Amino acid sequence: MAMMDPLDAAPLGLTAAEVEIQFEKLQAKLIPLWKSIGGLDPGEQGEQTVVIVPSQSIEFDCKGAEMQSYEERMLFLLMLLRQPRTRMIYVTSQKILPATLDYYMSLMPGVITSHAMERFINVAPEDRSPRGLTRKLLERPHLCEKIRAMIPDPDRAHLLTYTVTIQERDLALRLGIPLYGSDPSLFYLGGKSGGREVFERASVSYPVGLENLRSMDEVRAAIAEMRRRKPSMRKAMVKLNDGISGEGNALIDLEGLPDPSDSSHAPAMEERLTSMLFEAPSVTLERFSRDIEEMGGIVEERIEGRDFLSPSVQMRISPLGEVEILSTHDQLLGGPSGGSFLGSKFPANPGYGPLIASECAKVGERLADLGALGRFAVDFVVVRGDDGQWQSYAIEINLRMGGTTHPFQILQFLTEGQFYPEDGVFRAPSGQEKYYTASDHLESTLYRAFSPSDLFDIVIRYRLHFDQATQTGILLHMLPTVGENGRFGVVAVGNTPEEADELYERIQSVIQSEAKRVTTAPPLPVT
Repeated sequence: MAMMDPLDAAPLGLTAAEVEIQFEKLQAKLIPLWKSIGGLDPGEQGEQTVVIVPSQSIEFDCKGAEMQSYEERMLFLLMLLRQPRTRMIYVTSQKILPATLDYYMSLMPGVITSHAMERFINVAPEDRSPRGLTRKLLERPHLCEKIRAMIPDPDRAHLLTYTVTIQERDLALRLGIPLYGSDPSLFYLGGKSGGREVFERASVSYPVGLENLRSMDEVRAAIAEMRRRKPSMRKAMVKLNDGISGEGNALIDLEGLPDPSDSSHAPAMEERLTSMLFEAPSVTLERFSRDIEEMGGIVEERIEGRDFLSPSVQMRISPLGEVEILSTHDQLLGGPSGGSFLGSKFPANPGYGPLIASECAKVGERLADLGALGRFAVDFVVVRGDDGQWQSYAIEINLRMGGTTHPFQILQFLTEGQFYPEDGVFRAPSGQEKYYTASDHLESTLYRAFSPSDLFDIVIRYRLHFDQATQTGILLHMLPTVGENGRFGVVAVGNTPEEADELYERIQSVIQSEAKRVTTAPPLPVT
């Protein structure tokens, strides 16, 4: 008999039906809370407590400092402390460095830092293990009780997480506060199969393909069926339902294959499957086949064409059911098949930005009808048709925060500007348009020589630090991993796309130059 781990999550002591009822009661509290804080002057807003748990509950290859770095990627939410009656409990696996907190606090205009810090608490289990933060909390019910005791009024509080799984729901129940996110029963809609079903019902264009596949045999049959429907198909993507950042994707070359009715098709197809190009270098065919059986997946056409690009749209569904388009982005992608998310440019090209925003609005209305809540994003690919017009295809729904969430919210909080989806532009209150180029992946082994404080020093010395007067400059994030993995993130904000790109290139050049300088050993001191 296997021994029980003493740190297994404590049971809730409720039946499945009782959990559902209790969670619905908690979620109902979001409606009056939302009404009381939305659209009011800061001085008129009532007190509220926001508990932030940026857990990477969807499993992917992430541990140690990198895990902490992803958790701190949501530190832009410190800007909520600009609301003078807001308290924040921010949970991380390890304590946030004081220098990092000082950096974010210094960015907030019109805020007395000491006043904001009195309303901020960082809670940490001091657990570096490569497990989701929510699980770490559920394993420690005494820590959950401590957090609960820090909330003055549970009716004026809510839980905000990176994603929503059963674990986040259970944490909300353990804390006795509602969760600003979709019920985990809707988690399927954020997977590849569920997304294709939503696109179909929302009458949104998406690639030819088949979903809900549970074995490589079904993948083979699906590809054969797709080729019967569209013989001109040149490439196909196999995607795990719950893969993120492209890590669950594989590319199959279909060119030159015999017709599916030909007897030589089966062995030729088998050869192509065994030579699939996986987005994550560590994935093998054996592992991918096992993952397909465990979580399911899809096969769809790899869209190709003139001026191929991969933009995305962020949206929000409020507790009142209101659907809002927040932003459009052009994604910066890399990896073996070009499917790994590296960063983004904001806003998306105005030639197709309004088009994908309109398409995403249909998806948002459908998700709202199904009961979805909170922030989500839809990824697209766009190509030019023979007539020169842009054609868009919805690829997947991310029913959670994502890589485009934090840079946009940083810009929104700092400038108090607004995105206008019908024009595809973002304007500050002055009317000045704003643009940025952002990445989570400025990395080099040389950068391991730096600490977060070193990076702060560099952006200040080179006058690249974000300037509130011009509302342009460099913003740093994902700082904990720089010393361990040589990786950090930046958001380069400019008044034009060209200025944002120039700032982004400038910070890369400066960091590279400084890294070479500090890693070159000077002569030994003379004795």
